[in-house]
Amino acid sequence: MSGSAIPGTPPAPATSAGTAPQRGTERGAWWRGAAIYQVYLRSFADGNGDGIGDLAGLRARLPYLAELGADAIWLNPWYPSPMADGGYDVADYRDIDPVFGTLAEAEKLIEEAHSLGIRTIIDIVPNHGSVEQEWFVRALAAGPGSPERERFWFRDGRGDLPPNDWRSIFGGPAWTRVADGQWYLHLFDPGQPDFNWDAPEVVAEFHDVLRFWLDRGVDGIRIDSAALIVKDFGSPTGADGDLDGVHEIYRGWRRITDSYEDRILIGEVWLPDQERFARYLRPDEMHTAFNFDFLGRAWDARELRASIELTLATHVPIGAPPTWVLSNHDVPRPVTRYGRRVTSFSHADRRDGAPSDAVLGERRARAAALLALALPGSAYVYQGEELGLPEVDDIPGELRQDPIWTRSGRTVPGRDGCRVPLPWSGQEPPFGFGTGEPWLPQPASWKDLTAEAQAADPGSMLNLYRRALRIRRAELGDGVLRWLEAGEDVLAFTRESGLACVVNLGPDPVRLPPHGAVLLASGPLDGDRLPADTAVWLRTG
Repeated sequence: MSGSAIPGTPPAPATSAGTAPQRGTERGAWWRGAAIYQVYLRSFADGNGDGIGDLAGLRARLPYLAELGADAIWLNPWYPSPMADGGYDVADYRDIDPVFGTLAEAEKLIEEAHSLGIRTIIDIVPNHGSVEQEWFVRALAAGPGSPERERFWFRDGRGDLPPNDWRSIFGGPAWTRVADGQWYLHLFDPGQPDFNWDAPEVVAEFHDVLRFWLDRGVDGIRIDSAALIVKDFGSPTGADGDLDGVHEIYRGWRRITDSYEDRILIGEVWLPDQERFARYLRPDEMHTAFNFDFLGRAWDARELRASIELTLATHVPIGAPPTWVLSNHDVPRPVTRYGRRVTSFSHADRRDGAPSDAVLGERRARAAALLALALPGSAYVYQGEELGLPEVDDIPGELRQDPIWTRSGRTVPGRDGCRVPLPWSGQEPPFGFGTGEPWLPQPASWKDLTAEAQAADPGSMLNLYRRALRIRRAELGDGVLRWLEAGEDVLAFTRESGLACVVNLGPDPVRLPPHGAVLLASGPLDGDRLPADTAVWLRTG
């Protein structure tokens, strides 16, 4: 990605940067420096033995998340859904899919998580619904020109051609024809018809959905595909999004959120232009947004420092805290990506199945974890990241479920490889995930990566994350950083607490700066030297 700071605002200083000044009542708010654990529910833990993760499994594992050090959990969609896209095709925004549990169980989860000091963030998907949603079923029955169809983008075609040449993000046309000859828009899968946000009914419906979940104690709303909801039919692609009209919509959402105590909006905003990205974080819009620039950068000191400085320069002038993300349910796992020859990531060139050096990838992933967790702002940990799970590239084609696989004509494997169910215990699949066969196959080699095995190993990835999150809660989170002089392959900075983070991304060991004690290292040190692809937290003050 490329971009610039807000026009008229000086860039962040070369030696010091951070998120001050904070905005009014947000000072000290929990979300400004939280460690947030992403739960992909289908793959977290299975409580009823059907091979699919569920609320019962998650509730049973809440103590694990508390011990890990999570301040909050973010759950991917848990709503009733035909699962055309892993639950992002929502049929009912006010209920829980029976495969996951019940609404009463969801309310118990929120309550039990709160009792452990863990807040709950859920996904809301405003760009599109599901072909099984009641609104869409009524629209099909009502016919062309009906008020029911105005809730979506139904249009006449160009003869036998769709209304325009837009392509789906998942591949193939972005329009599907219905029996009466009209076409409906879906920027993703045909099972996900896009809502028409010019329709007042759509605006009112989502306001009510927000209140429904906030009334049940949800602490935050993560907004899926936030920049795409307003359409410009003069655009050549349709998938660019980021039209000015989105901002008034989210101002309405912010007014609702602010009417509750301590609740937040988090945007999924993929934008290369950092000036436009910052517009979503103005004081009357979203509280935070995912920082995908950092996630996509190569394992290179110059690249990562540029991303950090760009991120801070974008956020500091508007008083918004950055977020730091290494992975999620849509991208290859860090252990695999950092072991590849090309370590950057973009959706346009996923490099699925590219060879990876597992040992090198793990070493870099451990160092990347300490880097990300030391930066000012909030941090996200995707489930299994704390176990050092690799991407599963060899899932048989007949078992793959990501629509990218089918929509690409089975040429792009898609995202199933980072969604394989977690290994909890034991020597063979399903590794304590549940009693039934998991919905995606687990590699037999994961017997050494289970949470049980790693808990007993002081040097494991799991224990590295536990120690790092414990220190982070006490000394890091929101605030500022000050860069230290270091070699061209080294990132080094201090935080207000006197903790210094030093990361060696080069091929040769480097000498550590003066310090009082070593708090945590991603790998063994060589006396007073930091080996290649290793990070360390030092006490300097």
